[in-house]
Amino acid sequence: MVPWLTPTLCAGLREAFQRVGFDVDGVPALLGPAAHAALSRDEPVPARLATVDAGPLGICIRLFLLGDTEPESAVAEALAPVAVADAVAAGLLRGGPDGLRAALDVRPHGDDRGGWWVVSDLDTRPGGRRAPLGADHVLGVGQASLSLASATVRRPVGRLLDLGTGCGVQALHAARHAGELVATDINQRALALAAATFAISDVPVELRAGAWLEPVAGDRFDQVVCNPPFVAGPPRVRHTYRDSGLAGDTVAARLVGALPKHLTDGGVAQLLACWLHVRGQEWPDRVTSWLPEQGGVDAWFVQRELADPALYVGTWLRDSGLDPASPQARREAEEWLAWLAANQVEGIGFGFVTLRRTGAAEPTVLCEDLLDTPVGLTGEEAVGWLDRVDWLRAHSSDAALLAARLTRSPDVLLERFAEPGPDGWLPVGSTVRRLDGPGWRHEVDDPGTALLAGCQGALSVGELLALLAAAGSRPTAELVAASLPAVRELVRHGLLVPVE
Repeated sequence: MVPWLTPTLCAGLREAFQRVGFDVDGVPALLGPAAHAALSRDEPVPARLATVDAGPLGICIRLFLLGDTEPESAVAEALAPVAVADAVAAGLLRGGPDGLRAALDVRPHGDDRGGWWVVSDLDTRPGGRRAPLGADHVLGVGQASLSLASATVRRPVGRLLDLGTGCGVQALHAARHAGELVATDINQRALALAAATFAISDVPVELRAGAWLEPVAGDRFDQVVCNPPFVAGPPRVRHTYRDSGLAGDTVAARLVGALPKHLTDGGVAQLLACWLHVRGQEWPDRVTSWLPEQGGVDAWFVQRELADPALYVGTWLRDSGLDPASPQARREAEEWLAWLAANQVEGIGFGFVTLRRTGAAEPTVLCEDLLDTPVGLTGEEAVGWLDRVDWLRAHSSDAALLAARLTRSPDVLLERFAEPGPDGWLPVGSTVRRLDGPGWRHEVDDPGTALLAGCQGALSVGELLALLAAAGSRPTAELVAASLPAVRELVRHGLLVPVE
C-alpha cells in the first residue's frame, strides 16, 4: 500500500512537531550530546533513557526515531491536532495490542539555516532488527544523500531539478537557493513520501512521475542534482533505490551524456555515480567517453572510493538488509560476482560528477582521485573549481597568465622531505598542499618553491619569473616554459589565488 499523507494531515503534523519541539534543535537538546551521538550510531538505549518523563517530545522520539510502541492516549496528545485514526488510515502509524508504533520513518533534518522533516520507509523490524528491504523501499537520509548535499553548488538559481528525488532530501536543501523546484521519480511510493516530506516541511516542489529524464523532456534547468540508482552490476532491479535495471555503469554513462541538454547555458549538473575499473582500461578514459560527442561541457569526475568486487557486493547486500551468509544473499552474490568477473571488472569506483554547459571552444575535462583524503568534495570546493576553470580559460594564453598577479591561499603549507644519509639528512623533495577542503597536494622544485614564496599579489607572474631567472642564472624563457603548466595546476586547485 502506498501511504497517503494528505496536505491537511501534514500541516497538522508540522504544527504538532513545532509545538513539542520535535525538530533539529529540540531533539539533540533533550537527548544531550552523548545520547544523541549514540542514536546516530544506531544505539537506542541512551536515547530511550533520556526520554523517560520527557512528555510529548519523548513520545515522538521513541515513536519515530527508536521504533517503540507507545500508548494511544500519549500518541494522541503528542500528535494533536492530528487524529490517531487519520494517522493510521494514512499509513503513518500502525496499531497493535500494546499501543501504536510508527509505520514510517519521520525525522528532523536540517542545515545551518534551519530544519525540515523527512518521511521515508523504516529499515528495521519492531525491536530494531534489520529486515530485508522491499523492492520499492524508500531510503531516508543516508550517507550517499548527505554526501551529495554537501558537494552541491549552492548559488542562487532560477529552476532546479532533483532527478530521482527519493524521499526528497536534495530538494529540501535546494529550496535554500532555487526559485523553482521540480522533482521526479519512477517509484510511486517515493513520490508519495517525498510529497509528505515537502508538505510537512512547507517546501513547494512540483513532483513529476516517470523514468529518468522522460518527465522533463524538452525542459531546461539552471541546476540539476541527481542521486540515481547507481549500483553497478547485472541488469536487474531488486530495489529501485539502488538498481537501475541497466548493466554495469550504463546508468552513469547515460546520465552524463544526456544531462547537458537539459541545462541552460552555464547550468550545472551534479550527480553521484559508480564506474567500472575494467581490465586493460584506465577509468578516466572510460568516464570521459560518456560525454556528449559535440562537446560544450566542462566536466569534473572525482573518484572518492574504490572497492574490489567482493567488498562491493558484500556492502550492498548488507545495505539491502540481507545477511551475506543467508541462502538468498549467497545466490545473489554468486550471480553478481560472476557477472563482474565475466566483464573483467577489477574494481568499482564511486564519486561525484560535476557538469557545466558551456559555449567554450575547449571545455575543461578533468578526472581526479580523492581516495586518501579525510575530507570529500564540498559545494564550496565545486564552486571554486568552476570559477577557477573560468579564470584559467580567460587566461589561457601564456601572455595573459604572465600578466596576472597571484597570491598564495592562506591555507597553503610547504612540506620538505629528507631521508637518512651517511652525513645526515639528504633532501629528497618538497610538496605544497592546502590544509582546507580536499587537501590538494603538489610536488614543487626549488624554483617552484621560490615562485610560491613570491606570489603575494604585488608582482605579476612574469615579473616574478624574470627575477628568479636573474637570480638563478637561468634563461627566462626556459623558466617560463617549465613553470606555467605548474602555475595553472596550482590555480586550478586553489593553492594560488588570482588578485583582481
